[in-house]
Amino acid sequence: MTRTKTMAWVGGALYLLAVGLLIGGVPRASGTVHGIGALLAASLLVGVLRRMPLLALSIALFGSTAVVVGAPSSARVNLSASHQGQFLSYLAVDLILGVIVAICARRASIVAVAGSLIVQLLIIGGYAHGDNLIVNVVIALLAMAAACTVGLLSRERRDHAVALRSQEVAEAVIAERLRIARELHDMVAHSIGIIAIQAGAASQVIRTRPTEAGEALRAIEATSRETLSGLRRTLVALRQADPGAAASGGQAALAPSPGLVDIDRLAAATADTGVHVDVRRSGEERPLPTDIDLSAFRIVQEALTNVVRHAGTGRCRVLIDYGYEELTVEVVDDGRGATQNGSAHGFGLVGMQERVALLSGDLSAGPRPEGGFRVTARLPLPDPVKVAVEAR
Repeated sequence: MTRTKTMAWVGGALYLLAVGLLIGGVPRASGTVHGIGALLAASLLVGVLRRMPLLALSIALFGSTAVVVGAPSSARVNLSASHQGQFLSYLAVDLILGVIVAICARRASIVAVAGSLIVQLLIIGGYAHGDNLIVNVVIALLAMAAACTVGLLSRERRDHAVALRSQEVAEAVIAERLRIARELHDMVAHSIGIIAIQAGAASQVIRTRPTEAGEALRAIEATSRETLSGLRRTLVALRQADPGAAASGGQAALAPSPGLVDIDRLAAATADTGVHVDVRRSGEERPLPTDIDLSAFRIVQEALTNVVRHAGTGRCRVLIDYGYEELTVEVVDDGRGATQNGSAHGFGLVGMQERVALLSGDLSAGPRPEGGFRVTARLPLPDPVKVAVEAR
């Protein structure tokens, strides 16, 4: 038996002892004294109430009824005042009833309310006299109704809080799933596209130009290793709750997330597929918040992937403008533009829109009047970045 359970049983026994002393130890005290004493003694039932609410209600009903019924006849001289004060002991029952309504199951609450109501009405009907009968019945009903109302309000508030918490958890899970889907798509789709193109080129020249085929295979190997490293980094980030995950992740866990500083490397990898990328920068280059830096890189990466897959052109242009209030990235090509089957508007474009929306930015993507396709993303820069620029 645990210490808490022992203290609960001791509290219940002390409550019954206190009620017995009130009835037998001070027989000439007024009924009001007995009622208030029993009400105060009910605080000893807190331990029982926390562990077994229905048992606490039963003990309180027994004790309160004993105060009314068990008082010596010598204490019932003034029926108009002294005896009626003993019904105050039932306030403790009403308080416990409110707790039961708040925390217990609906069926248990109904049983507790019905049992308490029947006992109180029977005792009041048998021991109240004259006009006091109606007064005591009304007071008992109002006290019980008030306790049950408070219990119901507390129950609804708790249920509402649980529902809100569940909704927040569900939304957080969905947001995390979307983030993982965007990250995997942007990282893997670009690399697989490069691998597919390089593999096709190698298969065509492997017999006639083995040197070029070897270069294509080396590009496939480098891209595969880079993609594998990115996947490991993502998996380590997903398992951060595991204390040993970071250690087991090795160097992948320490590798930083890609950003705009890696655009030149991305352009070189894209050039290996036959699409030359002209990278232009304007404005004052400076460190950016990680989320903006990563999102800008992924947007450019996905746009270049679409150029390689769908544009049918050998050149494109990447513009990066470090503005005072916003960062602008733009990818422009002079290829076929959007295909009729909408293949340029798959999950990649959806992922770009979601990234930009999360950063309260603006994205425009569509064919150009003079031909080709344009993707432009404007990402607002937070105040800390602005302050840092002003300080320089």
